[in-house]
Amino acid sequence: MGFYALTLEPDGEALLVRSTDFPEVVSFGETREEALLHGRDAIEEAIAARIAHREEIPAPSASPLGAHCVELPVMVELKAALYMTLRRRGLSRADLQRLMQLPHREQVDRLLRLDHNTHIETVLQAFRALGSPVEIRIPMPDAAA
Repeated sequence: MGFYALTLEPDGEALLVRSTDFPEVVSFGETREEALLHGRDAIEEAIAARIAHREEIPAPSASPLGAHCVELPVMVELKAALYMTLRRRGLSRADLQRLMQLPHREQVDRLLRLDHNTHIETVLQAFRALGSPVEIRIPMPDAAA
């Protein structure tokens, strides 16, 4: 999964949170943990706004080893990747609707809404319709000998 970097700066008794990937992200927190949580929430809101306004979404750029980085929920990352795949290919939501053979445009709109609880199989179906299967890699522990 991808990580986004955040900067935390003391601001009085709170910590000011900013993102180099999303200049519009500004938040705060009383503690480091709270600041990172608010920063992650602000990045999610920035992604939702960029989808709504048909703007670019930067790819995750941070290493999980970074001092201040956050990981987005898997579904947010999948929906952002789906949106960017459509954008890169010059496809519209109507194109995706046709490719998925869905009867209603609203079904595609919900696929790209971060606040909609979409079934993962529906998102995977969208990627398959685009010819871009999703690969999820989870290291499996070795079986006990």
